[in-house]
Amino acid sequence: MQPPLVLASASPRRLDLLRQIGCEPAKIDPADVDESPRRGELPRGYALRMARAKLDVVAARHPDAVVLAADSVVAVGRRILPKAEDESTARDCLALLSGRRHKVLGGVAVAAAGRVRIRLVETAVRFKRLEAAEIDAYVRSDEWHGKAGGYAIQGRAAAFVSFLSGSYSNVVGLPLFEAAALLRSAGFPMGTS
Repeated sequence: MQPPLVLASASPRRLDLLRQIGCEPAKIDPADVDESPRRGELPRGYALRMARAKLDVVAARHPDAVVLAADSVVAVGRRILPKAEDESTARDCLALLSGRRHKVLGGVAVAAAGRVRIRLVETAVRFKRLEAAEIDAYVRSDEWHGKAGGYAIQGRAAAFVSFLSGSYSNVVGLPLFEAAALLRSAGFPMGTS
């Protein structure tokens, strides 16, 4: 019998993305981990550490399941941008991203039968130079709330993106190509339902 799939995330975007490729988790069990970056931690290492930490917590609770965990990090150079939880943080993030190129780093990890598989996906994104009125309107939309870097590319912020190289789904919240490959390699049937 096929082990159930557990999604270690409360993100509705990740669930929607999995459903987009015909993958329905049997259970959603978010991990509660400290997401504070360590002193001097670089964005790539942070994304991998967060994905693995979430995976470890949830996989311990579901040893007979296939567990998928992920983390998204928005970075400008070596600087990790926060998840925007207030308007001030959202404005700061948007001002920093305005007219600049940044990276979205997606850590994705799968545990099955005691084995862990993990990947890092990097997407380059450039924002146009944002006018103060555009930042004001975007902040009023509240789309930024809880989003890494203070924006959601699948919403109104799509109008800010002048360049994207790499996985679009990674910027939304889960690199689907890599997630599907990891699930297949863990023995979870993809595209058979």
